[in-house]
Amino acid sequence: MQLLRDILDKQVVDREQVKIGKVDSIVAELRPGKPPRVTAVELGSIALARRLGPAPARWTAKLAARLSGKQQARPHRIAWNKVRDIGVDIEFDLDVRRTRIFAWQDWLREHVVGRIPGA
Repeated sequence: MQLLRDILDKQVVDREQVKIGKVDSIVAELRPGKPPRVTAVELGSIALARRLGPAPARWTAKLAARLSGKQQARPHRIAWNKVRDIGVDIEFDLDVRRTRIFAWQDWLREHVVGRIPGA
């Protein structure tokens, strides 16, 4: 398996096949004398902004914290041991409704979209 080719930017779904997002970052643990080990994947605009550099990452994290609170100032991390299947999509053994992954979308729906007449 080639991590960048097979994991990065792939669609993530939960156990009910609900689309969660795309893998924006891979978290690995460096161990002395052993090969690196993948521990998690990260999703969200902050992880994606990190790929552009430190300044966009800081700006995105500050904006997220200001709009949604400090708990949203970090990317959403899903443990690698939750992987069920890697195919066209990456399926994780989790229920997205029990996470805060959609908190930003919920906030937008409530504070922006909900105020648009006819929406």
